Amino acid sequence: MITTDREELRVFVNTLNTTPTSKLPVELAERKGLGHPDYVADAAAEASSVALSKYYLEKFDTILHHNVDKVLVVGGQSNPVFGGGEVLHPIYIVVAGRATEFVNVGGSFVRIPIGTIVVSAVKDWIRRNFRFLDPDRHVVVDYMIRSGSVDLVKTYEAGARSVPLANDTSFGVGFAPLTPLEKLVLSIERELNSPKLKSELLEVGEDVKVMGMRVGSKIKVTIAAALISHLIPDPDHYMSVKEEIRNRMIDLAVKVAPGFEVEIDVNTADNPDLGIFYLTVTGTSAEHGDDGATGRGNRACGIITPMRRMSLEATAGKNPVSHVGKLYNVLAYRIAERIVKEVPKVEEAYVELLSQIGKPITRPQIASISLVLFNPAEGESAKKDAEEIAREEINKITSLTDLIVREQVQLF
Repeated sequence: MITTDREELRVFVNTLNTTPTSKLPVELAERKGLGHPDYVADAAAEASSVALSKYYLEKFDTILHHNVDKVLVVGGQSNPVFGGGEVLHPIYIVVAGRATEFVNVGGSFVRIPIGTIVVSAVKDWIRRNFRFLDPDRHVVVDYMIRSGSVDLVKTYEAGARSVPLANDTSFGVGFAPLTPLEKLVLSIERELNSPKLKSELLEVGEDVKVMGMRVGSKIKVTIAAALISHLIPDPDHYMSVKEEIRNRMIDLAVKVAPGFEVEIDVNTADNPDLGIFYLTVTGTSAEHGDDGATGRGNRACGIITPMRRMSLEATAGKNPVSHVGKLYNVLAYRIAERIVKEVPKVEEAYVELLSQIGKPITRPQIASISLVLFNPAEGESAKKDAEEIAREEINKITSLTDLIVREQVQLF
């Protein structure tokens, strides 16, 4: 083990004598895709945070305190039918949280149009990402955002001039690399929601959920893909689209997870004899009663990984300057990925970062790193390399803010 306290930054590195996840007898992984209600909730929260951040930067040259990480998506009602369908009751999205609403500028208070910013941001995100979900007809966007806690706002402002101070006591968790199963689950959803596939299989909606299971060298993937009702004239056409999805994803699996025996099932709840098909009018199950909430979806690696260490902290919607619930989760994955990439001795890396409210974000209470090595005898040199990488990344954590605002960082 290595424990250091140089420059008040505590980095603890140890090695694990354990089986890597990719070699466990059983492995599970899940991805909630673009149109899934939980993904929509995360996206609405983050779109709101980004829009607020950009407004604050434009008007005041700094990102002011906000956390809009509590979003609820309440499902509507619809009547999808082959060759048509309609939305009967709209989806309801409410963005809740705290944000700076008034700014003292030269003795005068300037009011921030928080509601306008947030509602516009959520509707714009829907327009950019859905083809058949109309944010003006099919969705009601609301907000319940109040001024931030005085103590938290003061804490935030105290660190704004130099290194921001953590506005929460929280931890971030990351790991690397993704296993073949995890890569496949992530790749399948991204492929099904890619512009190329959507241009060739217009019938595939945005709500795609992928669940993967590996037992030994056999992988079984279950895909739930919402299909667009007005583009599908009859059950035969529906079944042909399902088969096309399956065939294309089998071809993708050969490239992403070579050497594995892969079985793929699509929309297994269908029962043609009873007239049950996964049809939607708009491309999301949120149109008919499926609800969503921030933080119930993917982790910062893009998937849900029950076989791995992970934080339940929602990254979406938290401010990108001082909220360690966002920054430390992103940073933990970046550290783990660099370790695996740059230290060939390491087969797997796990990183945990713990903050303390009111302390500089560059000084977590501890950075804990666990390494799984190809050769345990090479542990000491691997630990030193991992420690240096962690120190470098932690010391430049403030650079993540700009990347997040420019939407260049994966958060969910």
